Parts: sequence; structure tokens; C-alpha cells
Amino acid sequence: MGQLQERYKNYREPQKYMEAGVYPYFRAITSKQGPEVTMGDHSVLMFGSNAYTGLTGDDRIIEAGKKALEKYGSGCAGSRFLNGTLDIHVQLEKELAEFEHKDDALCFSTGFTVNSGVIPAVVGRGDYLICDDRDHASIVDGRRLSFATQLHYKHNDMADLERVLQKLPHEAVKLIVVDGVFSMEGDLAKLPEIVELKHKYNCSIMVDEAHGLGVFGKQGRGVCDHFGLSDEVDLIMGTFSKSLASIGGFIASDKDTINYLRHTSRTYIFSASDTPAATASALEALHIIQNEPERIQHLWDVTNYALKRFKEEGFEIGDTESPIIPLYVHDVEKTFKITALAYEAGVFINPVIPPACAPQDTLVRFALMASHNQEQVERGVQILKKIFVEQGVIK
Repeated sequence: MGQLQERYKNYREPQKYMEAGVYPYFRAITSKQGPEVTMGDHSVLMFGSNAYTGLTGDDRIIEAGKKALEKYGSGCAGSRFLNGTLDIHVQLEKELAEFEHKDDALCFSTGFTVNSGVIPAVVGRGDYLICDDRDHASIVDGRRLSFATQLHYKHNDMADLERVLQKLPHEAVKLIVVDGVFSMEGDLAKLPEIVELKHKYNCSIMVDEAHGLGVFGKQGRGVCDHFGLSDEVDLIMGTFSKSLASIGGFIASDKDTINYLRHTSRTYIFSASDTPAATASALEALHIIQNEPERIQHLWDVTNYALKRFKEEGFEIGDTESPIIPLYVHDVEKTFKITALAYEAGVFINPVIPPACAPQDTLVRFALMASHNQEQVERGVQILKKIFVEQGVIK
């Protein structure tokens, strides 16, 4: 047996939950993504998706993807830097820059590779990188790849952020990187206060809009627009895999920063470019969310209804201000058990356990889409209430 095989032969944590019948991962969906999906012969209400705009099964997006597949083929067989740039890549970047009120934008193959490629490219030796404790894993990995001095502050604690900034040289490059919407807890970054500190301590700001795009701001531009602070944010990042019903990601900024990233970001230069179908699908979704404000309004209607009902039924939902509703369990074993019981009862939710949260803060994540209706939300609330009471989490 080789060294690696010897090291990992005793890794049996997943098997423990499989044997208990509560393993919640890699369950195959056999239908389109939507408010209700089929998993084998089991139909469930889907409250585990990030498709906030509800566009993943939209016929217009499917048709756009088909046309791109027919015109350009299945892939580009190279990076954007060399043979992998299509005219629709350029068009999407142009429209995303305009959408986010920035000079220019770059499209990457995934949202993860935006953060893991942009962060180490823009800050290095002699610079400072400051992150929120609950920033997404892609930001964490981007931070790890940077040669900048890495610092962090307690989640959404502006006094702690200022404590960190006070110690840093005024003239040094200092980049604060933060999620606009925190993906597990659903709360928002305190962007107005962060911008105040930016000016006080001579910093730059990067905001990850993965869960804000298509949800907050005018036409779904995100949290930066929601606060009226897009001009104050130096780098705006977003993904296509959520509200834009595709796969990929982007960074938007001023022309000089984008010019630099276009020629230095390793995950951009050395990754194959996004497929034609994915690019065309994201472009069509971008058009739809700009032209259908009623879609985002409906998302907020069902979100507000769900927030109200969960509070009324006694759930602990933390500080969420978004369609991401954490239902706190505070116990790893019960979190898996509740997830399994919900699935059996026809509700798909996601368990959140370490390292995605602290051990004492485990939860199940209930997320809304514009394609949900009030009746589906109410069914979900009632099913989960029964399970949470039976498990002794709420009364």
C-alpha cells in the first residue's frame, strides 16, 4: 500500500453517516432545477438551490445555450489568453462592466477561480490583505495564495476591523475583501461602515457579490448598488452559477486594474475559457433580470413571507436579511438527522456543519427562488416545524 493510501484508509467519517442513514450529499437530481425537483422516484420541494432568480429551467436561456452550442461547438479548447476568446465572451464582459458601473470586466471559468486568481494577483509582498472571519472558502484560498500579509477581523465587527487597520502603514496597499451577502448566514456586509474606514485608513475594497447579484440593488446589481456604493468599491466580483443560471464568474473594476489582471491572473490565463453554451446562457440571464424587475420583486415577496413565518413558528434564524434563511440547530448529529427527515418528508435543504461554520453554530440552510410560491413556502415551513419540534430544537 502506498503512502497516500495508508494515510487515508481510515478516513471513514462519511461512512459513519451513511451507515446511520443520514448522509446528505451527492443525491442525484433527475429533472430540471426548479422549485420542485425529482430525485429518482422521489419528488421534493427544492429549498437548497442558489438559483435565486429561478432561471435555471427558463426556456429562453436553454434556447440561447443551444444556439451557442450549434454556432461555436461544445468548447473552446484553450484559455482566453490564447485561442479561447469568443465574441460572446467579449460581449458579456462589456455588458457586465456596464451593469456594475465599472470600466471593464473579466469572465472566468468559475466563481471560485475569480477569487482564487484575482486576490493573489492584486496584492503581494509588502501589501496587506484583510478579510472577514466568515468570508467564502474561495476568498480564503485566494488569500492563502497571496504573498501579502494576511489579517482578519471578527465577523461584521467594525470596531475589530478598525483595530486591525489602525496598526497598518498608511501608504501601504491594503485590500479589504468581504462577501456582500454571507452565503451561510444570509446577513449583509456592513459596507457603508467599511467604506468609511477605507477613506480613514487609505484602503481598497473588493466585494464578492455571488449571493447579492440578482437579489439586491437596482435590476439585481448587488449589495454594492443596494447601498449606493458601487463607485466606492474597487473590485466587484460575481458568479454565473446562481442568479445567472449558468457556470462561471467575473471581476469588474477600473480599466487599468482589469488590464493588469487580464495579463497576470493565473486562473484566468491558465484555465480553459467558459464554454459557449454557458457564456450565452449567462448573457441571456443578465438580459432577463434587467428586463423583468417583477421577478426580483416576487423573490422578495416569498422571502419576506418565509422570514415572517419562520419567526412566528419559533425558529432561530439569526441576522439574515436575504433569501438565505439559516435555521439554527447547534448540533452536528441533529443537523444531519433533520436534513434526512426533511428529505423523506419532501423538503430538500442543505446541512451546514464545520468547516462551513463553528461547531456550535450548525444549521440547515433554507434558500428561496423567484420561482417559489407562497403555498410551497408554507408547506416547507410546516414540514420543518414538525421535524424541529420532534428533534427538540424548538418548542
